[in-house]
Amino acid sequence: MLEVMEVGADELLQEHRQTWADLFISGIEMRKITDSRTPSSETVNMTLYYVLSCMPAPLLDPLISGEDREKMEASLNYADHCFSGHATMHAENLWPETLTSVPQILQLLDLWKLTLQKRGCKGLVAAGVHGLMQGMVLSFGGLQFTENHLQFQADPDVLHNSYSLRGIHYNKDLINLAVLLDPEGKPFLHVSVKFQDKPVKLYACEAGCLNEPVELTSELRGHTFPVMVTQPLTPLLYISTDLTHLQDLRHTLHLKAILAHEEHMAKQYPGLPFLFWFSVASLITLFHLFLFKLIYNEYCGPGAKPLFRSKEDPGA
Repeated sequence: MLEVMEVGADELLQEHRQTWADLFISGIEMRKITDSRTPSSETVNMTLYYVLSCMPAPLLDPLISGEDREKMEASLNYADHCFSGHATMHAENLWPETLTSVPQILQLLDLWKLTLQKRGCKGLVAAGVHGLMQGMVLSFGGLQFTENHLQFQADPDVLHNSYSLRGIHYNKDLINLAVLLDPEGKPFLHVSVKFQDKPVKLYACEAGCLNEPVELTSELRGHTFPVMVTQPLTPLLYISTDLTHLQDLRHTLHLKAILAHEEHMAKQYPGLPFLFWFSVASLITLFHLFLFKLIYNEYCGPGAKPLFRSKEDPGA
């Protein structure tokens, strides 16, 4: 504390701003939201800011031992088995629309730490604010590290929203992954890499890995992958430094079928239910029966008017 008090206000402010800027190299960006269950950009940014503000930053502590720093950085660079389970994007209790009190914020922080710890992210939580940011980003989209690769296991049924996850640590490199929509509204994946140290080859392949894995580069345009849905369901994308691992992966998935996303959605939602069409047909039939009855009563029922007047009719 005494050391902080000796630092000038301008220097302290600059250090504060730089720390937040470095932290938000990673993050979540909402681009297009088409349903009410998906959190807005404002909600996501507010949650990140409040939760991260309450976490310590041991990696910024000048007194931390070299061994502890190395352990935390290792967890940060490859969070093995984090995040397991379904994505937290639609977990409303983790991304609340309003936070009005300090106890509420602290309760939310505890819930986030507990969720991440139970989903294989203990190492990230132990790394403080930098690890928590990584865990929240991984969990939002359903990204998980395994022993040999990083996999994107989002639910294909909720890809009608467009968003991006940036600054995902993979070893010492940063990966950006986005779910985007083409002009027809079909989702596709966009991946780019920002190498931090000497370039290390990274490869990626879409669901099923039937096509030859693509080497990821630092090109600004990045790389795009189609959204394919397998039966049974498997991750939508795999990223690894091990090309042979991805090539072998296709033989271990034992898939029954691989469908384009639009084919999958057509099977999931083939159209309006039978009961709807039956109700419409019934209403149309009843309407015509009612109309027929009116016409019949008008011309054929008791006291009906004749269709044609006779020539002897004096009113003719």
